[in-house]
Amino acid sequence: MVELEDMRLFVCAVAGGSLSAAGRELGFSPAVASKRMTRLETALGVRLLQRSSRRLTLTGEGATYHERCVAILADVSEAELAVSAGQAEARGLLHVSAPVDLGRQWIGPAAADFAAAHPQLRVRVSLSDSVVDLLEAGVDVAVRIGALADSRLVSRRLARSRRVLCAAPAYLARRGWPRAPADLDGHACIVLQRPGMRPLSWTFRTAQGLHTVRPSGRLVADSGDLVRDWAVAGHGLAFKSIWDVAADIDAGRLVPLLTDLPAPSSAVNVLYPSRRFLPARARLFVDFLQQRFAAREAAVLAAASPRAEPPPPPRGRDRDRKRSA
Repeated sequence: MVELEDMRLFVCAVAGGSLSAAGRELGFSPAVASKRMTRLETALGVRLLQRSSRRLTLTGEGATYHERCVAILADVSEAELAVSAGQAEARGLLHVSAPVDLGRQWIGPAAADFAAAHPQLRVRVSLSDSVVDLLEAGVDVAVRIGALADSRLVSRRLARSRRVLCAAPAYLARRGWPRAPADLDGHACIVLQRPGMRPLSWTFRTAQGLHTVRPSGRLVADSGDLVRDWAVAGHGLAFKSIWDVAADIDAGRLVPLLTDLPAPSSAVNVLYPSRRFLPARARLFVDFLQQRFAAREAAVLAAASPRAEPPPPPRGRDRDRKRSA
């Protein structure tokens, strides 16, 4: 098989009129250059150059082959330039994966803004709450909340996160506020259960340690986005990432509950297949996401900060005394 370096040596020798000089230019000794030239002619089965002590002369076959080699090497150079340029700017197709709720609220808008800043780039965003094999799906960058499960991937943290128990004001007016994890048994819990997995448990940090609740309810969804919609509509309690519900809390559509018993800390992570050969489009998008999440982290986490809850409703004699007053 003909090697590209042998073709370069041949073209360089014709241009300079000397095989030894061409070899030195490419880093070969005169002896190695001569062996490479002989190997090329043997592989092709023709003589390309008539060599004498004073000059090189192209044979008829050599002239034909030289013309084709010049074109081939130009194509190779152009291809190398295109690839190296792609490592300096975002171009081509960027495939991004994210959970549905986080994707709709944060990753989708960020991807659109990133694409607007890079006109040579196309962006495909895939939203799913199911487990996705990023390598098999051809995903460049994925954003996930929680621990890294695939050791083949590289992970970078975008921001801190935690889950928060929340409900709509209308639901709380109707059913009352839970004041301890034990109260959840008497409430309508909206359950998240992803395909092939157990229902998501709810964990709170108490003075006695971590307290885990395995919720049960009549509403079960495999989509975190639907869980949030049901909670906003007043159908029950939801245990959601603060990044999914911060806007609803700030707008008054949801109320954070048991804020003095926070869930364990987690993180929003960005994942990608390889640190060494990360395309520019992926590397630049990861940097873009890191800046965007860092700018919003404090405000989002503040939505889950402890806050005063209404006093418990009066009972028995206290309630009768208030009525008579």
